Amino acid sequence: MDRLFLIEKMPNLSLEFSRLVSMMNYARFTTLRDVSDLSVKELDFLSYDHANSIGMLLLHMAAVEVAYQVHTFENRDLTANELSIWEPALQLGELGREKIKNYPIEFYLEKLHTVRHNTLQRFQTLPDEWLYTTTPFWYDKPSNNYFKWFHVFEDEISHRGQIRIIKNCYKSRPNKEKIDSI
Repeated sequence: MDRLFLIEKMPNLSLEFSRLVSMMNYARFTTLRDVSDLSVKELDFLSYDHANSIGMLLLHMAAVEVAYQVHTFENRDLTANELSIWEPALQLGELGREKIKNYPIEFYLEKLHTVRHNTLQRFQTLPDEWLYTTTPFWYDKPSNNYFKWFHVFEDEISHRGQIRIIKNCYKSRPNKEKIDSI
């Protein structure tokens, strides 16, 4: 925590990975600060019928990171078994609303922690040059691993903004009975 606002060399990571992880750590810190005390009702709250809940967005963050682990570390797509686990969180929408609910904050925090731990373990084994490995990506445009991992935490930051809006919607609702029926 004392070094949270520093982008610097970190123990057990090369310089470029240290920079990347410094930014990832700050993004995660701010996400966790926003959600750590939420109840199941708050995590499952839907601001409108087709909305995503905070819980859905948190699991989505973990799922996106898993997908990028597979894509960049193993150079493959998710298997059918992996998709069966992560698809509701990757897809969100109706499938996510059906499958991702009634979990306490600890469930989401554990998923985020475990997935990030796996990422950091793997980062420790890779040379900085790996970050600059370029492959076709969106729309068959060249992209390097550095950009792909930037996108992982950029996606988290975007969804954290949504989480803040959902929290405000929840707090401002004069009648919260609808929440009990979720």
